[in-house]
Amino acid sequence: MFEGVFPAIITPFQRNAGKDLDLDGLRSNIAFLLKSGIHGIVPCGSTGESATLSFAEHEKVIEVTLEEAGGKVPVLAGTGSNNTAEAIRFTRAAKDVGADGVLVISPYYNKPNRSGLIKHYSALADLDIPVVIYNVPGRTGQNLPPDLIAELAKHPSIAGVKEAS
Repeated sequence: MFEGVFPAIITPFQRNAGKDLDLDGLRSNIAFLLKSGIHGIVPCGSTGESATLSFAEHEKVIEVTLEEAGGKVPVLAGTGSNNTAEAIRFTRAAKDVGADGVLVISPYYNKPNRSGLIKHYSALADLDIPVVIYNVPGRTGQNLPPDLIAELAKHPSIAGVKEAS
């Protein structure tokens, strides 16, 4: 479903006092990447400072990315959060604006157990959008073992894993 180079893009901000999103900078970055021959693009991942973006900023960055991508490459929106309810909200919003899939980090800080991780990822996969699990123990404090990923992959909406362990 998703293959090739999918850069996780930065979220540029203006240098003003309010640190507003720099949407022209975002558009310019996306245009450059598209000309470079990428196969897809990932807005609002950890490289894009997702943990510090407001809901409105998440929405706007994903919308602008979709507009600029213009259907040329898939958009895999970062929708992970430390809590499942917020991740669901981000994932629904990404789906509603037309994201091709979502990249979801495991909840960090509270580090759910195996059962909690299964419930978390299943709740997101049940939203009927392709979900790529992001295993990044350096950020979450826990590694997802292969047997857990195999169990999660039984869900038809689990589309892959971004492995960073």
